Amino acid sequence: MGVTADICDVHKDSVRLADNVFYVFGQKKSFSGPIHTVRVFEDNVLVKKALETIPEGSVLVVDGGGSKRCALMGDNLAAIAEKRNLAGVIINGCIRDSGEINEMPVGIFALGTNPFKSVKKGEGQNDIPLLFANAAWKPGEWVYADEDGILLAEKKLDE
Repeated sequence: MGVTADICDVHKDSVRLADNVFYVFGQKKSFSGPIHTVRVFEDNVLVKKALETIPEGSVLVVDGGGSKRCALMGDNLAAIAEKRNLAGVIINGCIRDSGEINEMPVGIFALGTNPFKSVKKGEGQNDIPLLFANAAWKPGEWVYADEDGILLAEKKLDE
């Protein structure tokens, strides 16, 4: 995968930049893939379901409303992403078990950490356009993420 700086050099007019508000967790510091979305609020049931069902190589983008009052992912859900060979996860919310996750071969971008777990009501929406971090996240479009930032593109770019 090309790093985001290189992608910007070649495809400047074809990418959108998300605000740099995320921390990077896991051993995978860069990833790219097609976007699959989930919108939830302090409830991770649909996050788990998406991790179990979206295609291998995908990036799960979770809009948790920016809440930092609980975690939407911990080491158990990160293990699902690892086992299913997902490209990565971007969460507009928090994770927990960061020490364990940082030892795993996964790539997760999140707003921070919180030791509290989420509720389990199963409320939310799947596969819908999202808007957070001053960017539009659309199912089927592509995301490129690394330690320099997160880029979004309408389609897969030549790398």
